[in-house]
Amino acid sequence: MTHDRLNVCLIDDDKIYQFTAKKIIESTGHAQRILAFTNGKDALTYMQSHVNESESMPDVIFLDIHMPVMNGWQFLEGYTSLAPRIGKPVTIFMVSSSLDDVDINRSKSTGVVSDYIVKPIARDNFVSLLDTLAKGQN
Repeated sequence: MTHDRLNVCLIDDDKIYQFTAKKIIESTGHAQRILAFTNGKDALTYMQSHVNESESMPDVIFLDIHMPVMNGWQFLEGYTSLAPRIGKPVTIFMVSSSLDDVDINRSKSTGVVSDYIVKPIARDNFVSLLDTLAKGQN
């Protein structure tokens, strides 16, 4: 993988948010690949089937909480058991429009979520996060 290019994963059922986020992420120049899933189950299935291919795995995940089929919390449960087999660090940001302290505190207590970000994510925030992560790849 090029040192400053990231595999970015969006897990969110809001297609408008996904479209906007993809465009912003592409514009940063830090994305090698953008994976997008509308629920946690599809994302987890992808990760399970590619767990031995670190170049196919995301470097960063932007994870929504409230989704159909499998929500963000359920995804994290499955991800936690998969993480030791991934072979590289993955940064997870919980992304939600929820300002509920229960959600915020729960995300911080998981041990795998780096930060809780309230939607909508401003372009400057995406740029800053991806700049920092890309520099960390060097």
